[in-house]
Amino acid sequence: MTEKKPKTLKAKTRELLYSRSHKSVMVNRALLFINIVAIFLFTLDPAFDHSIVVRVLEIMFGLFFVAEYMVYLWLAPSRLVYMFNLLSLIDLIVIASLFAPIFMGNFGFLRVIRSLRILRSYRVLMSLREKKGWFYQHEDLLTNVINLLVFIFIMTDIVYVTQVKDNESINSYVDALYFTLTTLTTTGFGDITLHGTGGKVVAILIMVFGITLFVKLARSVIRPPKVYYVCPDCGLSRHDTDATHCKHCGRVVRIETEGD
Repeated sequence: MTEKKPKTLKAKTRELLYSRSHKSVMVNRALLFINIVAIFLFTLDPAFDHSIVVRVLEIMFGLFFVAEYMVYLWLAPSRLVYMFNLLSLIDLIVIASLFAPIFMGNFGFLRVIRSLRILRSYRVLMSLREKKGWFYQHEDLLTNVINLLVFIFIMTDIVYVTQVKDNESINSYVDALYFTLTTLTTTGFGDITLHGTGGKVVAILIMVFGITLFVKLARSVIRPPKVYYVCPDCGLSRHDTDATHCKHCGRVVRIETEGD
C-alpha cells in the first residue's frame, strides 16, 4: 500500500474555508460574525463621535481584512482573476477606506463605502447555506434581519453625512437615525425634514426600499421555516424542515437533519 502524502498547509487551509466539515462551519460562522460586527462599527461610527477607541478598532479590522484578502488570494486558482473579481475589488476599497483617515482625515463618505463590506457577509452566508445547523434552517430570517439593519444604518449615514452641516434639524447621528426610522415606518412626524432635491430623493429611497425590507422580514418571521435543498427532478429549492418528498414532483428528498 502506498502511504498517503500529508496535506500541505495550502490544502488544509482550503479545506478549513471551503469544505463541509464541522471546523469549516465554525470558521465561516466566525468570519460572518466578524464581518457583521465590523459593518455596524463602521456605520455607527458617528454615534461614538469618532473616538480613538473606534479608530483603533477600525485599524485592527483593517489588518484582519488585509490578512483575509491575502489568504483568499493565496488559495485562488487564478490570482489575477481573483484580484479583478468585483467582491475582491470592493474588499480593497473597504481596506483602503479604513487606513485613509490616518493619512488624509476622516471623510464622512468613507463610512458609506465601508458598508459595502456587507457583500462579503453574503458570500460567507451562502457558504453556510449548504451546511446543516442553525444557519442552514434560518437563512431567510438571518438574511432579512441583516438586510434591514444594514439598510437602516447605511441610510442613516447618508442622511447624516449629507445634512449635518446644512440642516439645522440634524445635529447628531441620533437625529439622522430618528429621521430614518420615522420615514421607514411612514410615521413621518414632520419635525425633521431633509433639505434640497437630494434630500427628497433620499427620503423616497428610505420609504420605498425600507418598507419592502421590513415586509420581507415580517414574512420570514411569520411563515414556517424552510431549508435549502435543490430537488434533482423539478429544481424546487425550498422545502419544509421535515420534508421527505418534494411538494412539486413527489420525488424522495434526503434533507440532512439533526432529528429535532
